[in-house]
Amino acid sequence: MSELEVNNLVVAFGGVKAINDVSFSVEPGEIYAVIGPNGAGKSTIFNAISRVYTPQFGSIRFQGQELLNCEAHEVVSAGIARTFQNIELFENATVLDNLLVGRASKVRTGALSEFFFTPRVRREEHEHRRKVEDILDLLDMQHHRYEKVADLSYGARKNVELARALCADPKLLLLDEPASGLNPEETADMSFWLKDIKEELGVTIVMVEHDMNLVGRIADRVLAIAGGEVLAVGNVTEVQSNPTVQAAYLGTDA
Repeated sequence: MSELEVNNLVVAFGGVKAINDVSFSVEPGEIYAVIGPNGAGKSTIFNAISRVYTPQFGSIRFQGQELLNCEAHEVVSAGIARTFQNIELFENATVLDNLLVGRASKVRTGALSEFFFTPRVRREEHEHRRKVEDILDLLDMQHHRYEKVADLSYGARKNVELARALCADPKLLLLDEPASGLNPEETADMSFWLKDIKEELGVTIVMVEHDMNLVGRIADRVLAIAGGEVLAVGNVTEVQSNPTVQAAYLGTDA
């Protein structure tokens, strides 16, 4: 069974179809890239999966569960986490505190237990902090744990957002332009970390990305879209050599 199945998806705004009859599937443990020019509908697909938008037609299934029957918080509880084009963090909080916020969906104890700080609460707090420390280690961010996000470079903030998403223990990670704004060295680091996330944590990754060098290094398969419609699906070489993709995305004549 595919990890994620999107079938015949239609998302329209005021009668204009931002996504028109889009279908694709993502296999467990895959790094799946979605590419296309600005306005192609890439982020709209993510917003439909995460239930920010309600499609007019189609189906989105995650591990066999129909997500269109879910609220946004239920999508998170099902095991889907995401990052955004524009970084959304608590600027005046530390990196550690931002990552602990990422554990919110995993809290099991109630308010009364927390008030009395019972042994169960202490065990759960230890578990959450251990998970956060594991993510800090994975992304080589230990030295940032007590720094305020506002004091970090843009690249470091991108890493914090990625780390916070991982703190939710996702099975599927939706990354909206993870390399946007990064310099070549930071982009190279990002490629290594995404591979580690796939191989060490077993997380399936779907990423919207413009950096074709990054896509070429790590993507198992690529979906190319333009004007809200699918142009091609295949490995990186197949998609890059597709004449329709070259015309729409790479700026050449078909």
